[in-house]
Amino acid sequence: MSAAGTASTASTASAADTATAWCVDPYADALRDGRGPLFLRRTDGWLLPLEIERWCARADAADLSALRRCEGAVLDVGCGPGRLVAALAFRGRTVLGIDVSEAAVNHAVGLGGQALRRSVFEPLPGEGRWNTALLIDGNIGIGGDPEALLRRIAQLLAPGGLLIAETAPVDVDEQVQVHVTDAQGAAGALFPWARLGSRALLKRARRLGWRTDGQWTADGRCFVALRRARTERISIHSADTPNSTAVISSQRARNPSPDEPVDAS
Repeated sequence: MSAAGTASTASTASAADTATAWCVDPYADALRDGRGPLFLRRTDGWLLPLEIERWCARADAADLSALRRCEGAVLDVGCGPGRLVAALAFRGRTVLGIDVSEAAVNHAVGLGGQALRRSVFEPLPGEGRWNTALLIDGNIGIGGDPEALLRRIAQLLAPGGLLIAETAPVDVDEQVQVHVTDAQGAAGALFPWARLGSRALLKRARRLGWRTDGQWTADGRCFVALRRARTERISIHSADTPNSTAVISSQRARNPSPDEPVDAS
């Protein structure tokens, strides 16, 4: 097998592992209950608290500082229980949320938003036509390879499209293996994740041709706005984009049409 083929296979496996991990009972149970505690645990035992209560509440002032910058049709990548999708829909925006967790998508649909159970690395509606993409709540870490994710977002956005990403409030640039765990120690499988501070994200983004469009903090949270090139697509290689084998079989059964939101019933 060629080096490119090996990389593509590894990337596909990573996406499948991530999707499976976020569907384990501790995460789904926390979303249904609307509260934690819940953590991402690194292999060395370090814990990153997940803010379930905030994710299940209404969009707060820091969220709104990002939403006010949105342009046109918005794709919320890793939408979670859907507070941002609901807030944008309430304001009359065209918005779609995607998430690998069935519990998260059902919650988002229950709030009146449009959401699909889908990985960002799978085929999506409106590819190349979204005006804004959101990577909030640390979702720049999805897949554990920020540059592959940035290339994929560039493929989804229209020329000149906007990416708004929330970064870690510390100067960090790490790619690690983690799993979702609760206070009782129940945990899912290991999957790749990344944490980037603003400086690290801007450095990586510049290498890929993104232009900085803004940088700010709100209530202790950090955000970066990046602008996609207008004249040409940022190249995306097959090794960066997992193929359809990453789709969970239960997802196909529950959501047979690629362009229709999951039924929350």
